[in-house]
Amino acid sequence: MKQLLLNFFVTIGMIGIVTAQGYTTPDTNSTFTLDDLVAASPTTISVSGTTYTLVEDLTISASDTFNISEDITIEIGEDIRITVFGTFNVDADNAVFTAIDTAAPYDGFRFEEFSDISIQNATIQYGGGLRVLTETFTIDNCLLTNNVSGVSSSGVLGLSRGTPQITNNTITFNETTAIGSGASNQVSPYIFNNYIEGNNQANSNRPQINLGPSLTDSPTEIIQNIIIGDRTLTSVGGVSVSDLLGTAGVNAVIDNNTVTNNRYGITIQSNNVSAFIRNNVIEDNDTQGNPNLGGSGISLVASAEGNEIIASGNEIRRNLWGITLQGESMINLGDNGGNIGQNVFSENGNGGLTFALYNNTDNALTAMHNCWDETNATLTLADAEAVISHQNDIPSLGLVTFDPVDCGFLDVDDMTSNEVRLYPNPTTGNLNLDHNTLFTQMNVYSIQGKLIMQESLHVGSNALNLNLSAGMYLVELQGENARATKKLVIK
Repeated sequence: MKQLLLNFFVTIGMIGIVTAQGYTTPDTNSTFTLDDLVAASPTTISVSGTTYTLVEDLTISASDTFNISEDITIEIGEDIRITVFGTFNVDADNAVFTAIDTAAPYDGFRFEEFSDISIQNATIQYGGGLRVLTETFTIDNCLLTNNVSGVSSSGVLGLSRGTPQITNNTITFNETTAIGSGASNQVSPYIFNNYIEGNNQANSNRPQINLGPSLTDSPTEIIQNIIIGDRTLTSVGGVSVSDLLGTAGVNAVIDNNTVTNNRYGITIQSNNVSAFIRNNVIEDNDTQGNPNLGGSGISLVASAEGNEIIASGNEIRRNLWGITLQGESMINLGDNGGNIGQNVFSENGNGGLTFALYNNTDNALTAMHNCWDETNATLTLADAEAVISHQNDIPSLGLVTFDPVDCGFLDVDDMTSNEVRLYPNPTTGNLNLDHNTLFTQMNVYSIQGKLIMQESLHVGSNALNLNLSAGMYLVELQGENARATKKLVIK
């Protein structure tokens, strides 16, 4: 009898633990499919055709793997949670995670530290979000919509550490912010090519992307996203990267995004910043309508000098303010060295006045080669002075050096495709620039914004050999009255 009992307990240990609270996999280096879980614990999860129903909590142990490779729907009961300590892979063409009753959301996903998470082509809706405590996290080509505050309260994607990869997703109309991390969590996500709209339906004082401090050796990267606000949500901003003036610091690349119809566009609040803000379209971020509480296209806040922020090629239109600086914040908006400037401003204002740049600090700023009013074809220094608030207006403020002004540059995106050709892309290193009549120099930057190489260009065709490691780079073409920035992939 004792031997029979011993065998019984060993068997239970091998197949997992079934309790009133749900099912935990056995932690035996096992790999599970949904059908395996149905067989192991039919009271936890059942199946009908390609629809699975989860009615108890599910936990994947540290050494176990849970794979979903078939097109399925998982309907999840109210307040039910999926917790992963091990490996969780979703690589079907179409996997749907939803609530049994959309009015009774499930609690969401909790990915513990050291878990390994990869989610592709999934719809995640009517749950409590994804709490990402692991360093190894990828989500690609997914739809996250109509989720609420549950296991993740800081955002549908609540990040805590590492360099999570968030690419090619659609994140819309969730109760919380789309992507968030804590004010004390150092995390550097790669947020690329996502469509983000109408998040923070709770209308709390948070932006759609709300990130804390970055890792010291890796930047936060927010690149080529569309971030559209719901104009009825008057408290919701666009993008914030902040350590709340702590000591952790912000290291960020914010490039090629469209940020529109939010309370404000992009804000950075930190005393320790190294950041690039380039080639973003930042428009109509004025939903609250109160210039004392927000409405800047770009807003910078610091209580100590020394921040290094480079901004170029941004298009900033119809916000309550263009760019505002508070405390001891600093920015380089263009110089005669490595920053081409070429930021474009138009119709940013409130109270009947136009404010392209408000330097509400005592720090001197360089802001050369910018178009301070794109509606003015004959922009003069006096015209620029009229929309820049600085020492010339209030003696205690820092002086902005904005001479020369320039609205004559042309963005390559406005050209027809046969005028300038840069190819092949991707490339192994050989690059051709044909039909060049505009550009005299090419700069190549790492995706983190570090200048790697410079090449002179001549009129006509240029054959270039780029000795670069495999990866993604930014190519900046410069001419006297033209500019272009393109992504380049080296194979």
